[in-house]
Amino acid sequence: MGWAYYALQVLAGAFALVIGTLLLVSLVLFTIDRTQTGDAIRRNYPVIGRFRNIFTKLGEFFRQYFFAMDREEMPFNRAQRDWVARAGEGKGNTVAFGSTRNLSIPGTPIFVNAAFPPLEGQFASTAPMKIGPFARIPYVTSSFFHISGMSYGAISRPAVQALSRGAAEAGIWLNTGEGGLSPYHLEGGCDIVYQIGTAKYGVRDAHGHLSDEKLAALAAIPQVKMFEIKLSQGAKPGKGGILPAAKINEEIAHIRGIPLGEDSYSPNRHAEVGNWEDMLDMIAHVRKVTGKPVGFKVVVGGPEPFEQLFNLVRDRGATSAPDFISIDGGEGGTGAAPMPLIDLVGLPIREALLMVSDLRDAAGLHDRVRLVASGKLVTPADVAWAIAAGADFVASARGFMFALGCIQALKCNRNTCPTGITTHQPHLQKGLVVEEKYHRVARYAQSVISEVETIAHSVGVSEPRQMRRRHVRLVLPDGTTRPMNEVYPRSDQVNALVR
Repeated sequence: MGWAYYALQVLAGAFALVIGTLLLVSLVLFTIDRTQTGDAIRRNYPVIGRFRNIFTKLGEFFRQYFFAMDREEMPFNRAQRDWVARAGEGKGNTVAFGSTRNLSIPGTPIFVNAAFPPLEGQFASTAPMKIGPFARIPYVTSSFFHISGMSYGAISRPAVQALSRGAAEAGIWLNTGEGGLSPYHLEGGCDIVYQIGTAKYGVRDAHGHLSDEKLAALAAIPQVKMFEIKLSQGAKPGKGGILPAAKINEEIAHIRGIPLGEDSYSPNRHAEVGNWEDMLDMIAHVRKVTGKPVGFKVVVGGPEPFEQLFNLVRDRGATSAPDFISIDGGEGGTGAAPMPLIDLVGLPIREALLMVSDLRDAAGLHDRVRLVASGKLVTPADVAWAIAAGADFVASARGFMFALGCIQALKCNRNTCPTGITTHQPHLQKGLVVEEKYHRVARYAQSVISEVETIAHSVGVSEPRQMRRRHVRLVLPDGTTRPMNEVYPRSDQVNALVR
């Protein structure tokens, strides 16, 4: 029995030590909380006041995994993320019993199925489309779904590598984002859209101005197919990009031409572009230097700027027009942005796309200026709606992040992303295995394309770009539906073929 008595003594001593340590720690925390002046709760309720912050942080975790219903979370709900995950894994996306989607929410699109859809031999894959007919080297792509801008710096090296390889396998383009062209963008062999941000990373001279020499060098790379001039993006219209210092390593600093140890802020606009005349001049200049199609990315705030743009194009001639316009909705995402801009500025893509599509077509530029829709479009239903609303292409960033394994941890700006996608910490990047993830990127893109084609066949057309507003009905506040072409009628000046 001696050993039992000894064991009890050890356990009693350990218990006393633990209790004593807890009391000592509590005393120290009590003193700290009572004397600090920054937090009223901790000052008035020492020690126990700390649990408020702990529970606030844990609340995000518990809501995501235990309490939120499949279609309740924001910005993307579990049903959307699960669909992307299943598509990326190559699993079937069939479900049982019935839809969990609430079809009574105003604005919900419902596709109008045809009484007699095309038979198996009567439909086809999406036809290739040309961009930039007046460029020396136009670009032709057969896909309508692509990867939107995510810069190296905002996302990690293995994330860029997986996107590049996956894009090549799926036959889609990869937009570099504003951070310049890295070797990792090129290694997969995919088509590249080079984005020229307001800081002109990768194409600026020693004074920060646009460098024709660097533009020409980039254009000489066969993979670089187009150039996109960024005016604004959905998460922060009116403000330039932000790359926190914690996410800037030596390689990123070299590619961008920025110092280490400092947050990198892009200007809120191109200094030399103060109106649409300047914008068209810049587009013409870049197109002349590169020989490639050139367009711009913008957030829509209202119709007036685009009325001015298209009137100016009409005066100057079709050759002066941008080859494409990327429309980013106000619900677009980013790695870091002020909350007021994320929440309150910029029209949602559901209104912006319809508006710009109408104005473009009314100006007679339907076949000259291609529209690329972006902003929270990640599922086949989202993409099919955008094409029916007037988009020629759809580009997604966060959809492909989910394909890479993003769990919506909302830590993109902290360099602590647990999946290795938006962090430059090597021990976290190890979780993102490029050889596995790039297949998921490709399968996700292929699944979206295939299922959008399925929706197109269901509404009675042979391929997606033949879908029109009349093929979609929108839920009204009273629960009934109306055709989208009646809710948002096109101008009488627009050819009936695009109604």
